[in-house]
Amino acid sequence: MDANQKIYIYSKINLTMNKISITKMSSKGQVVIPLDMRGDILEGDKLVIIRNKNHIILKKEKDFSKNLEGDLEFARRTEEAWKRIDAGEGTRMNFDDFIKEMEKW
Repeated sequence: MDANQKIYIYSKINLTMNKISITKMSSKGQVVIPLDMRGDILEGDKLVIIRNKNHIILKKEKDFSKNLEGDLEFARRTEEAWKRIDAGEGTRMNFDDFIKEMEKW
């Protein structure tokens, strides 16, 4: 299963993903958050990192406690989605068909 198929499966199990981007980690462990993904994250803002198995969620520290239960639920649902994907469940389609499907939403 390729990345495009995984994105579609995520969407079909009702996880909201507004944007997807790719970055890489430096030899010093630094990761650049792409400009189009930063939103209102500013230089010097502290971020909370939530990791469960192979997934990482970043959240601004000042917003963290406001919705901790929702963040943990999102992490749980994300883990469940990956289990479904790894088990071969879901709908497979090419990227162009995926975009057409997303435009219907």
